[in-house]
Amino acid sequence: MVGNVPSPQPSPPKQDQCSEDHLSADPRDIGWVKQNVPCQNACPAGTNIPAYIRAIAEGNPGKAYEINREANVLPGVLGRICSRPCESACRHGWTGNGDPVSICHLKRSAADMKDVGHRITERLYAPTGKRIAVVGAGPAGVAAAHDLSLLGHDVVIFEKEERPGGMLRYGIPEFRLPRNVLDIELHNALRLGVQLRTGSAVGTGKGEVRVSTLLSDFDAVLLATGCMAASPLTLKGVPEGEDPAVFAKDVEYGLDFLTELHRGQNKRVGRRVAVVGAGFTALDCARVARRLGSMEVTIHLRTSEEYIPVSREELFETKREGVRIKGLRTPVGLQLDESGRLTGIEFVQNRLGGWREGGRRQALAIEGSEFIEPCDTLIIAIGQRTVNDFIDMRVELDRAGNVRVGANGMTSVNKLFAAGDYVKGASTAIEAIGHGRQIADKIDTWLVGRQRQQVVNMEPVAKPLRDHSFDFIPRQHMPTVPLAQRFKPMSTEAECGYTKDLTAEEAKRCYLCDLRYQINVDRCIYCRACIEVAPRNCIKLVNDVAIKEDGSYGPLQETKEWNRVAAIWIDNNECIRCGACFKVCPVACISITRNKLVTVDV
Repeated sequence: MVGNVPSPQPSPPKQDQCSEDHLSADPRDIGWVKQNVPCQNACPAGTNIPAYIRAIAEGNPGKAYEINREANVLPGVLGRICSRPCESACRHGWTGNGDPVSICHLKRSAADMKDVGHRITERLYAPTGKRIAVVGAGPAGVAAAHDLSLLGHDVVIFEKEERPGGMLRYGIPEFRLPRNVLDIELHNALRLGVQLRTGSAVGTGKGEVRVSTLLSDFDAVLLATGCMAASPLTLKGVPEGEDPAVFAKDVEYGLDFLTELHRGQNKRVGRRVAVVGAGFTALDCARVARRLGSMEVTIHLRTSEEYIPVSREELFETKREGVRIKGLRTPVGLQLDESGRLTGIEFVQNRLGGWREGGRRQALAIEGSEFIEPCDTLIIAIGQRTVNDFIDMRVELDRAGNVRVGANGMTSVNKLFAAGDYVKGASTAIEAIGHGRQIADKIDTWLVGRQRQQVVNMEPVAKPLRDHSFDFIPRQHMPTVPLAQRFKPMSTEAECGYTKDLTAEEAKRCYLCDLRYQINVDRCIYCRACIEVAPRNCIKLVNDVAIKEDGSYGPLQETKEWNRVAAIWIDNNECIRCGACFKVCPVACISITRNKLVTVDV
């Protein structure tokens, strides 16, 4: 759909949409935020990243921390272990713009640098009288419980382990996530009335709580148990139907290896450790093995390190600690001695094939290329899967064996909801938090019939908030503990966090994509001054702007012929918010607003 060029000024909201004149429910304004703030759009929790980075740049880490908590209830945790989908989307990392902003490190800075006496402020709703049981105190369960408690519901979490946190506590090593940080963040998330029952397993075994009992006692039940079982691996030399980790000594799964370690068990590894896998769990297992005294640790990949879903910094630190990475190989068998001890792994050589879903490469085995790699310990970390045998009723599953939920977040059983990895399969902590919060909103809507509506909060800005010279500040490197000091004690955090000066410099780099530069077409005199000073092709002559079916702006219809120009338009997709156009305009027809998505009561 293409029509006449609409006024770039946001349409005022209708009286029945919101009560503040700075709020807009216009789909063009909502669509603008989603299209032009790529980091926030890429974040599964929808964190308002430009706003919290701006608060840091203004010297207010406490405010930045609060902005984070509005979307991500565990900022200090995610500031250390997030998978950082926002950074791969960051406009500063686009071609010609340099490296992405260190968004994750700045999140940590906000958490670490806030005042010791910082008080968390949250909006509370009146009690509803509704009771909700949450099964699992991992990131999805905690995030959902937090939101539901704020909305006035009574929430009880059932957790089988002795401490809350799920894989944050039992899967991620302390050198990446200090437990005092995790404990504080969990306390803050659950402090407003959530009842936590640890050591309370939900299942069908003796002494365990039945799901059917929870459904009888509560108004709604949320399953957030995550992926509790390691993905199996079939290997030659292991009898059909048997588990390699049970059949062979010195073979175990990465999930079990880390979980048992963090439950307090003494773990031992051989001199030569082989880790099979390509994710954060594989890297964590390899780094733990080095700290346990292994002299040779190697990670074996089916493809190559360019295509594995981990951050470049994490990969770099793993290598610095002496871990070798070998690619293009698939494990196919075990080599055992007469006593059943592991002596080696048989691999087949691969070559790269086409692209798989999710942007990863296929690994194609080369016939007749088998070879042996000697090792004393094998850790299998190729993924995790959900387990459903703890439910004492039939629940509809999808083709992958994960529970199926409807548009309202409910499973095929009435009152029974599910969230996080238990629905989506093994993912990341930030994805689990984002999905947990989404399902919490759906549970609230189902229970009380009260819907929340996203609108845009638009605040006028008097002048540009960044200088073009900030574009040339290089990405600040994270300080780390020297290698000689990392391994003893094993809990020593490898990354030190940004200093105050590093934080200030990195915060300047953010383009502040939530700032919306607009030209008032009724006041513009078409002098072209803004076009002349623009450092990029961000100010364009247009004769029309497409409007999508959802009401948001579509592609600009550019023209080079002045007699066809309907407006001079700022393309915020290209704009780097340097403010040069604002400063040079002779008639002050350029305005700046800070736009963010907020949630208000309907």
